[in-house]
Amino acid sequence: MAGRRTEQEVEQALAEDRLAEAARLLRSLTPREVVGLIERTTWRRGAVVFRLLGKDRAMEVFERLGSTMQGELLRGLQDEDVARLFAKLEPDDRVRLLDEVPAAVAKRLLATLDADELATTHLMLGYPSRSVGRQMSLAHVTTRPESTVAETLERVRERARDAATVYTVFVTDHERGLLGVLTLRSLFESDPAREVGELMQPAESAPVDADAEETARMCEALQEPIPIVDSEQRLIGIFTIDDAHRVLQDAEAEDIARAGAREPLRRPYLSTSILYIARSRVVWLFVLAISALLTVQVLEIFESTLEQLVALALFIPLLTGTAGNTGSQAATTITRALAVAELRPGDIGKVLFRELRVGALLGLLLGSAGFALASLVYGLPMGVVIGTTLLFVCSIAATVGGAMPLIARAIRVDPAVFSTPFITTFCDATGLVIYFTVAKAVLQI
Repeated sequence: MAGRRTEQEVEQALAEDRLAEAARLLRSLTPREVVGLIERTTWRRGAVVFRLLGKDRAMEVFERLGSTMQGELLRGLQDEDVARLFAKLEPDDRVRLLDEVPAAVAKRLLATLDADELATTHLMLGYPSRSVGRQMSLAHVTTRPESTVAETLERVRERARDAATVYTVFVTDHERGLLGVLTLRSLFESDPAREVGELMQPAESAPVDADAEETARMCEALQEPIPIVDSEQRLIGIFTIDDAHRVLQDAEAEDIARAGAREPLRRPYLSTSILYIARSRVVWLFVLAISALLTVQVLEIFESTLEQLVALALFIPLLTGTAGNTGSQAATTITRALAVAELRPGDIGKVLFRELRVGALLGLLLGSAGFALASLVYGLPMGVVIGTTLLFVCSIAATVGGAMPLIARAIRVDPAVFSTPFITTFCDATGLVIYFTVAKAVLQI
């Protein structure tokens, strides 16, 4: 509570241009609280907050910001501040920032680097945008198989300040070929005179052009850093557990956004413009609105059926809503199973059969309830129509909803993007066709 109150006092002081008081108040906030303060305000005011921090503290805050917010913040800083911050970033953080800023700004940032840093940054920029090569850390500890435990521990001490992790040491040959891996614990428990080649274990590695999200899943499963190698199995960098968590969090946020028929916000909500928020939603709304025209066409085809029994119209929202929800539930379940590598596109046959049975069971349960309620109010024939339609609709919706993410993955499309509009359109239209077909057959209209 005290921190939140201080943040409010900082915001008030900034609004009234009392910068000296704002600087004093900022010293009592933690870096995390300062980050929260910057994320809730405009980029101009965020730049003012940032310049009121001390140099070391400013760097700590900058590193905690997301790459999009870093890019926004740079717009309000002077060139010398920008150059200093950019040069101190780790290469992987630097590359993520470059992906967020306009090309002209990226070119100006790259011009501030020395030759070695520029070469490293260009190397990482050369890898595909979603590859692990863009996300890996280049700072790691290596040793030779003929080195002793004592020599390796000394090397760990030398690299401790700069390395992304010191808890895992990678064993390489003289050409940087990956041979194995050691844990810091195994080094401490071993005879100092023993050669590490006798202690090393086989290493699970990933190619530098591998998908970052898939590598993150691998890293999370193993709970240890993944060495990243080139086509000749030479060690280039490492993918740490922290890297994996960040990639998976970003992927989850993207999937949740697209499952909700919108594009993900790349900035914190309060610092995102109204125009950007509207733009992130309007495309999907247009897609879904256009797809809804198919539903209108179905209703027009069965217009005469509706005229003969107006009560049929009362159940349309129930049936289309149930179909859409059933399909979305199946799609969400399968999308997650794909994300955690529980399923592959080749499993589509198993998934179809399984979801068909799940949908039939759901349809039987919901159809029984619908049959009972509709029969009490509108008579037995109407109850049969509703119960039968729910059985068919749930079965088909669950089957299609389970298949769509697998088809999307097979054609290299994001399952969350592909599934939502298709399931909404398909289930609405198909549900209505089934409904009116069953109604005409049962009610003889």
